[in-house]
Amino acid sequence: MASAIFIAAVGSWSDADATKTLIASLAFALSTVFTVISAGYAEIYRRRTGPTFMYLQAVFDLLLVTAVVHVTNGSNSPFSAIYILVIATTSLLVPAGGGLLIAALGIVMYFADVVVFLRSGPVEPGVWLQLSVIAVVALGIRYLSSQLRASGEGKALLVAELEQTRLQAEDILRNIRSGVVTIDADGRLVYANPMAEHLLGIDLVDRIGEHMLDEIAAVAPELASAVERAVMSKVRTTRGEGIVSTVAKRFPVGVTTTYMEPDETIGSRTATAIFQDISDQKRLESLRLRAERLEGIAELSASLAHEIKNPLASIRSAVEQISRMPHINDDQKTLGLLVMRESDRLSRLLSEFLDFARVRVARTDRIDLGTVVQGAVGLAAAHPDRDASVRVSCLLPDGETITVEGDEDLLHRAVFNLALNAVQASPPQGEVRVEVARAAEPLPVGLPFDGDAVSFRVIDGGPGIPNEIRDRMFDPFFTTKPNGSGLGLAVVHRAIEAHRGVVFVDSGTRGTRFTVILPRSQPTARSVS
Repeated sequence: MASAIFIAAVGSWSDADATKTLIASLAFALSTVFTVISAGYAEIYRRRTGPTFMYLQAVFDLLLVTAVVHVTNGSNSPFSAIYILVIATTSLLVPAGGGLLIAALGIVMYFADVVVFLRSGPVEPGVWLQLSVIAVVALGIRYLSSQLRASGEGKALLVAELEQTRLQAEDILRNIRSGVVTIDADGRLVYANPMAEHLLGIDLVDRIGEHMLDEIAAVAPELASAVERAVMSKVRTTRGEGIVSTVAKRFPVGVTTTYMEPDETIGSRTATAIFQDISDQKRLESLRLRAERLEGIAELSASLAHEIKNPLASIRSAVEQISRMPHINDDQKTLGLLVMRESDRLSRLLSEFLDFARVRVARTDRIDLGTVVQGAVGLAAAHPDRDASVRVSCLLPDGETITVEGDEDLLHRAVFNLALNAVQASPPQGEVRVEVARAAEPLPVGLPFDGDAVSFRVIDGGPGIPNEIRDRMFDPFFTTKPNGSGLGLAVVHRAIEAHRGVVFVDSGTRGTRFTVILPRSQPTARSVS
């Protein structure tokens, strides 16, 4: 604006008033200097442009507009409306109320220039009209600017809330125990949380945007297939299952998938899979089925034992009396002795049936689990079936007493059976280690108790348990030992289950670990019959 006025003044300098030519020249010079300074401050040095900077700009703009109005005939100047432009701009840039202050200053400058400097006598109606228009427009702009500010603050608040929600959701996704992956229709990875990377054993977080579906399929084919069905055919999966096979381990996962249609934020359909390790759930389900099966077998065992034991005793007594008769020959005596020996064997077997069926918590006391375990391990270490070269050790936590509520005799029996099995399974020069400690956190989901828990582990270095035997090892009377009764592990399971505990078995090609988790407290004395 200053440049245009200066060029106009130069073009008509011979006819123009000298004062107006001077004002135009000063306006051009000052505008150039002021523009260079403000541009350098804001654009070159990148200083923060606060309210003071904006007010100085507005005041200079008012002075420039007043100079333009002055050199273009004051009240008749077509440029007086530029005051409105300055007021509108300032109202949007300065704090609330600043626009009205600039509007008042503009009115004062316009009135002073038109009335004081350009003419004397009464003020023309046109001047009052111009002043009224500037005032009304200033008030209107002030109202609009306040509405815009309120809208901007609301938008800023909404953006802040959305950002906070996004951060919270991202924090949740980063810390949940489930893996989350999102794949688009082209098989490119859109999102993956750290748990998905941990479960799959693949670098995912740093490879967003790459084609990852084939790599996921290599370790988790069911998961990749479920995601592909969701993104290509829009088929959701609910409570699906699959297997993840990594270099370190192989485990089952539960899978749920969904899809999202493209919109203005995403260019193609995406599918999201949520999956988690369900090994603990599978093991607990197996424990539940095992407990139900043993419960049924125990009831049947008790019934059969009672029905058979009394007739068997009568048969043995009768044969014993026949064997003592004087007129029987040697063959008859031999057959009698055979019948009595087998009767005794059946009687012992029936006693074991009843022993298994009567596993129950007789009384509940506060006991030192470490002491119970030490006593049972010492008894197993002194068993005659133990190879003398097998080392047996019991590890207890330093300076801490691990206490539980339970039946001391029943727990002693369970620990002894586990320790004896470990000793008998260990090769020469092997080691059996029994460890007592607090239960590791977090506990498996679905345990039959809540609250604090303790554990003990029995670890041996034997040949491991074959897969075909592992599913039957807790069945009553199933044994791989030549003279074994097959009730040791069945009694262990029922004894621990009677205390609301669980028994986990981990076995590989070498070594087996039994882990028993027990609650510290029992609600009531519980019996299993």
